[in-house]
Amino acid sequence: MNPKNKILVVGPAWVGDMVMAQSLFKALKVQRPDSVIDVLSPPWSMPLLKRMAEVNQAIALDVTHGKLGLRTRYRTGRHLRVNKYDEAIILPRSYKAALVPFFARIPVRTGYRGEMRYGVVNNRKRLDYDVLTQTVQRFTALAYDADLTTPPLIYQPELSIDVANRKWFIKDVNLKMNKPIIAFMPGAEYGEAKRWPTEYYRQLAEMLVGNDYRVWILGSNKEQETGAMISDGYEEDVINLCGKTKLEDVIDLLSVVHTAVSNDSGLMHVACAVGIKVIGIYGSSDPAYTPPLSDTAEAMYLNMSCSPCFQRTCQFDHLDCLRDINPIDIFKRIY
Repeated sequence: MNPKNKILVVGPAWVGDMVMAQSLFKALKVQRPDSVIDVLSPPWSMPLLKRMAEVNQAIALDVTHGKLGLRTRYRTGRHLRVNKYDEAIILPRSYKAALVPFFARIPVRTGYRGEMRYGVVNNRKRLDYDVLTQTVQRFTALAYDADLTTPPLIYQPELSIDVANRKWFIKDVNLKMNKPIIAFMPGAEYGEAKRWPTEYYRQLAEMLVGNDYRVWILGSNKEQETGAMISDGYEEDVINLCGKTKLEDVIDLLSVVHTAVSNDSGLMHVACAVGIKVIGIYGSSDPAYTPPLSDTAEAMYLNMSCSPCFQRTCQFDHLDCLRDINPIDIFKRIY
């Protein structure tokens, strides 16, 4: 095996970022075709990483987000020494994210400068904000030995589909497949300034049902109430699946969807990686910074004077960056 071909990537903590990290995995496979890539990441990401062909093994680091978890990181690092990795690539820019590769005694530990990581990161890269303007570019650039003077080629994420699981879930929940299906993803973990109004999703659902479409609402337990508000009064034409699916189920269900309508969220990036048509709705965030990585995706963004603000809530209490995107504007892009 050539030097630096056994690689441990310390993955990000968010669904969307983990999907974007696949561009790095693909770039590594192009740069080093014989490389073996393992990914250290939160337990929730295991099903997602199993759908990425470039990943050899997903290794769970069970530490609560935002916590140091020093003992767990030390034990994990000691356990990983037996794997004899040649290099670690550390995507989060925190000090604690670099501890497991350090404890694992991985000789080359690559990452961007940040949080005084001298010692724990010994191959420190300079992050040129003028060149690497997107999150996915910053991830992918770490595949290259030298600092880049131009943005790297971005490889679009691709998630594999488990057809058998999809067939089982559709049968188990008794989902009807006799009409084109539109998926709604009305959640956004970051905050309300990234969430298109629930009543707009409801109005869009009414338009779609009236034009012979069916709607599936996808999300976690946190979106159950939102899903219920959108689907209330419908039987089989608007189905609230929030909290009823695992992440791998969502991936498989999206593969039979006509179009996904989503806030700028992790599930938007998942839908893009499945390869379907996606309409991503942006409010406080910026599609120039975290674009939908798909040729069949479109970003709805008004580029108002107060956006992108990257705030969790609207500082002006009007949320015009989202409220001025009308349901009919989305409907026209579907119909």
